[in-house]
Amino acid sequence: MKYLITTYGCQANERDSETIAGLLREIGYEEAHQLPEADVLIFNTCCVREKAENKVLSQIGKLKELKERNPNLIIGICGCMVQQEQVSAKIRQRAPHVDLIFGTHNIHQLPELIHNIRQTRQAQVRILPDREEIIEGLPSCRKYPFKAFVNITYGCDNFCSYCIVPYVRGREKSRKPQDILSEIEKLAQDGVVEVVLLGQNVNSYGKNLDPSCSFGELLAMVNEVPGLRRIRYLTSHPRDFTEELVQIIAGLKKVCPHFHLPIQSGSNRILQKMNRGYTREQYLELITTIRRIVPEASITTDLIVGFPGERDEDFQDTLDLVRQARFDSAFTFLYSPRTGTPAARMKEQIPLALKKERLQQLMDLQNEISLTINKGMEGQVVEILVEAFSKKAQNILEGRSVTNKLVLMEGSADLIGRFCQVKITEALTWFLKGDLI
Repeated sequence: MKYLITTYGCQANERDSETIAGLLREIGYEEAHQLPEADVLIFNTCCVREKAENKVLSQIGKLKELKERNPNLIIGICGCMVQQEQVSAKIRQRAPHVDLIFGTHNIHQLPELIHNIRQTRQAQVRILPDREEIIEGLPSCRKYPFKAFVNITYGCDNFCSYCIVPYVRGREKSRKPQDILSEIEKLAQDGVVEVVLLGQNVNSYGKNLDPSCSFGELLAMVNEVPGLRRIRYLTSHPRDFTEELVQIIAGLKKVCPHFHLPIQSGSNRILQKMNRGYTREQYLELITTIRRIVPEASITTDLIVGFPGERDEDFQDTLDLVRQARFDSAFTFLYSPRTGTPAARMKEQIPLALKKERLQQLMDLQNEISLTINKGMEGQVVEILVEAFSKKAQNILEGRSVTNKLVLMEGSADLIGRFCQVKITEALTWFLKGDLI
């Protein structure tokens, strides 16, 4: 029996898919390499933007014929998208060939649900409104043997006005530090040299723990794990990023000097409407603090264009902030209304054509800045962790520097999973090219 998992969305979803794969392997399934040979198809979905939802719904519709040819095939949908009651109801109505729907809070029940389907030949729908408790010790099937995602929190308490995540991922819950450390120690013993600590807002970690443990304290403990070389974390909220935390990170050798701080908008008026909890001035002050304490740091961000009520002067404020902050790179998005969020009910929704025009202006500006910063790295030697062969070119390996720069170089398969010194020979907007030393 074989399974195939298709994952949409963020690193939290990727981590969930690793757990789903681990659970399926525990009950005797192997990974399929192509669609027709799979006995179980799982779609782990995202609902942050409408485009991701539409892609999943389209894919599900195409599977009806496959299900008719193979009635024993189990088609399952999980993740954030089905946590929305109206969406899961739509799937049950429009796609009766879907056998299994489960949410973000009960992945551990997957073996039981599959058993029920095999025994009763009836569809199984099980979605919990929130995570009752954190289930520790679930199996995992990682994409890389040398790097791993590690959840430190689940859910989110921020309730940004545009964001559906708190409604589908639940309220914020932190794992106990001893459970996190135990997992990372086992990973390091298994050959993992880099971990990525995951949470919707990692720097609010530990607020609901008794005794409390701050994110800085957790980083210091993880830094002491033998065998570990690099520590990354995603994602942090600018409101909770203090100078004390920057100082702690600067003093921890294994924590990578890469700060991903989503600003979302450069306009104070829009930031307030977004319920972000900081001003552009506070954000720029944080950037200055990071550059003073960690001069070698790279700083990246997220930006949303076309939020309801965004005037031209608001957009100009965003461009001005980008010029001042000089981000190494930015993930830029068109605002996408999400049913159930306050922003979706706001007046002054921006026309799509105007959103696209503004997005292009923003991307042009950021690409110019990214290229200039990267050009400054030509001739430098950087250490990268080689991750895989590039999908776009044969015999070309790709890896990441401590500042999360993507670096391409020629090399052989035996370098994958190893740290290498690379001299940068050419800088482009989104990646660097180099020669192995």
